[in-house]
Amino acid sequence: MLTADLIRPFLRSYGRMLTVDQLDESDPLWLQTARDLLELFRQHQGQPRARWEEALESFEGTRVDYLRIRGLAKVLADAATFVPKEYPLTPRELRARLFCRGPVFEHPDLFHPVTRRDLLQEVASELALSPAEVDEALFADHPGAHILKDVGPAWTPQGLLQRYNLELARGALYRATVVQIEIYDHFKECWRYLKLFKIMFVAKELPEGGYQVTLSGPLSDFVETERYGIAFAEFLPAVLLGERWNLVARVKSPAPRREQSAGRIAEDSQLLYRLDHTCGLQSHYRAGRVYDSSLERTFASEFHDFEEKFGAERGKWRLLREDQVLVLDGSVMIPDFLLVHTQDERRRILIELVGFWSPRYLQTKIAKVQAAQCPNLLLLVYENLKVTQQDFGKIPGEILFFKEKPVIKEVMAAVEALAEKVYGPLEKRGRAPAIPLPEMVQRCMQEQQGDEASWYSLESLSALLQQTDPSFTPRRYGYRTLSALLKDHPELFEVRKSARKGRPLEARFLATTPLSNSLS
Repeated sequence: MLTADLIRPFLRSYGRMLTVDQLDESDPLWLQTARDLLELFRQHQGQPRARWEEALESFEGTRVDYLRIRGLAKVLADAATFVPKEYPLTPRELRARLFCRGPVFEHPDLFHPVTRRDLLQEVASELALSPAEVDEALFADHPGAHILKDVGPAWTPQGLLQRYNLELARGALYRATVVQIEIYDHFKECWRYLKLFKIMFVAKELPEGGYQVTLSGPLSDFVETERYGIAFAEFLPAVLLGERWNLVARVKSPAPRREQSAGRIAEDSQLLYRLDHTCGLQSHYRAGRVYDSSLERTFASEFHDFEEKFGAERGKWRLLREDQVLVLDGSVMIPDFLLVHTQDERRRILIELVGFWSPRYLQTKIAKVQAAQCPNLLLLVYENLKVTQQDFGKIPGEILFFKEKPVIKEVMAAVEALAEKVYGPLEKRGRAPAIPLPEMVQRCMQEQQGDEASWYSLESLSALLQQTDPSFTPRRYGYRTLSALLKDHPELFEVRKSARKGRPLEARFLATTPLSNSLS
């Protein structure tokens, strides 16, 4: 992370708003600077850090924007790996062996006849090293002597500039007292990183959807520790994983009031720092896997197959992955799936799979379910976990046990039952056909030039009807199949078994009927 001396010069205040003076990631000058800096850094792989720092100083030369260059170099060094060079003895052990034989000096005198060179030669002989190697190893644990072993990720010039801008934005949050974030997607990633970095927060659901998360900043009254400040800054890239979010931070000014006229920040005022999903910052964190286990992946796949086959009979459910957060006291619970009914989106059923996990996980899960007291939560529990319905206590939702994997037919039956228990019976919202059936037959016969003698296979007849009304389907008229519709309207269609192999059904149009008999 960038140090304060590399951040403060690029903070600006305008009124009560704090902004960060970021680099233009498409600027040819800075793209070339980043390219040259990357090449220089790679050339120093296998060399001591001190030599890289000397090369960096030469690279800066007389440029007045040297703070930017140092910031870019800091990003590179933080992502790289520097290691001490290995010797037969550690530097600490070597110093102990040498210092206990001292003191020694460059030149001998009456009281110190052994010189520094003599002592290095003596110890080098014991370790089968040269005097120069012993001299080098003496302080090999100093950071400047560490060797650049790995230059880090496969940086590109633009990627380096993007990461630098992110580090500046993170640096602006070092002095935050409170940060308020509104998130509308990727909830699991947000809470996973909140837990990972041990950030203190309070969350609540927003009326329009999404969640408002209030974080205690590094300079809040209850924190003010450097370790928490670093963890807090590390959390920002997790927010950037979302597709829609906004952030408002209250930040203590790092600059004295006398600099305010120059566009700097007043010491005794708190400034507002705002970011949202349009800010252009890029996260280097990876989004989590879509499914945490093969059990969840299999459930989702089988659910979609089941809905394709049978969903239209009762109105389809739409499956969403971790789309709702249950805010608990001091924690959250994110159920694995959310089912939303397509005919009535108020009917929402949460599904949590409790599968092959450790006893500690199971205890935590039970505690969260009991704390949530969520009436529309359906728990699918692996029966070999040796838990019973009584272990979950009195919960308003439902529990369904399974042996190896959830049986989708049983799950959907439980979903329908729970939805009716929580929301009541589903209101029938039958959609009237766009064209009444008798009128549809009239139009078809007109297009076929009144040919009522022709017999059609059911596939051909369905194609003719769809030519008249592209949205035609028997289900729009209340029938599961075309054959059922035809047989139920003998005044419009004549149906018979054909003489072809298998004797499939075929049908033809009858004489047109008055439109007054139309179905509605």
